[in-house]
Amino acid sequence: MSAPVPWGMKSSAIQAAPASWDHGIQVILEKGRNPSVLSGLIGRSWAMLFASGGFRVKLYDIEQQQVTGALDTIRKEMKLLEQSGALKGSLGAEEQLALISGCSDLREAVEGTVHIQECVPENLELKQQLFAQLDQIVDGNVVLSSSSSCLLPSKLFAGLVHVRQCLVAHPVNPPYHVPLVELVPHPETAPATMDRTYALMRQIGQSPVRILKEVDGFALNRLQYALIGEAWRLVEAGIVSPGDLDLVMSDGLGLRYAFIGPLETMHLNAEDFANNSSSDAFSGDASTIKPSADLDGMLSYCDRYREGMKRVLKTFGPIPEFSGAVAEKVHQAMCVKVPDDPEHLAARREWRDGCLMRLAKLKGQVQPP
Repeated sequence: MSAPVPWGMKSSAIQAAPASWDHGIQVILEKGRNPSVLSGLIGRSWAMLFASGGFRVKLYDIEQQQVTGALDTIRKEMKLLEQSGALKGSLGAEEQLALISGCSDLREAVEGTVHIQECVPENLELKQQLFAQLDQIVDGNVVLSSSSSCLLPSKLFAGLVHVRQCLVAHPVNPPYHVPLVELVPHPETAPATMDRTYALMRQIGQSPVRILKEVDGFALNRLQYALIGEAWRLVEAGIVSPGDLDLVMSDGLGLRYAFIGPLETMHLNAEDFANNSSSDAFSGDASTIKPSADLDGMLSYCDRYREGMKRVLKTFGPIPEFSGAVAEKVHQAMCVKVPDDPEHLAARREWRDGCLMRLAKLKGQVQPP
């Protein structure tokens, strides 16, 4: 085995596996560049999620102090979650904590595992070095998974012997409260690798989605950046203030999108032509209109609004620079709402996470017909 990578890392090996699997799972956790600023948030979240599913988790870092610190933080977080009624899984906090341990030997952490979840900092060279090292010590039964938010699998896993066992499993921050996980394959990833990881994510209560082929930004960040880009342009053009822009989402689109996505929104928002026969309800001449029953839902929406959508989309401007006077304007507006000192930001993040916990509970109680 090659020498330990110098940046340090944590991993967790889950030894208790589903009956259909012969081995456990390992998750490699994150060590931040500044341990005093939320070091290991994503990795700790993964460890807690796997423990909530009844898996035995082993944290790894070349620095034992980082392992100890992560374990202490996880204990505090799990206790708080249990007190608030937001702890996931059927086991109590002490039972879940008993499943999580740590070590400072990579080979020991990897031994007997079938899934490795990497969470080192978002640096391509860093991740490539780590996966090259893991590639030398794993067997053909281990899934090598990265938590990268934007690095392409074809670059992350280039040249690996076990490339068919590789994929990205990108969580959404904070992962414990936001269940989405994007599964992104390398062009040579085996279908069984995707299937097994999909099943694992479902088992620990996450909501995996299959990205069928790699694309820069995957799906979530492409949608997010499209929204951020237009939000920035609207503020830059003086069309809306930063505060009101955020209200458009939090008190408008966001309420709807918390339960249904943009495509289902289109599908549900189209009224029957019989109830609305205005001249702008469709494109084309009347002789081409199908019976209203055939046009309800998505096809109705597209027929009625495609020209308006295309017209508006053509007015979108260039990619913003996200700097200069506009950045300062947005920053000042945000600081009026939340001052940018660590205490206020931490309090607001805690409030946000509490809202996400309550929303998750509601979504679990409200099932679609």
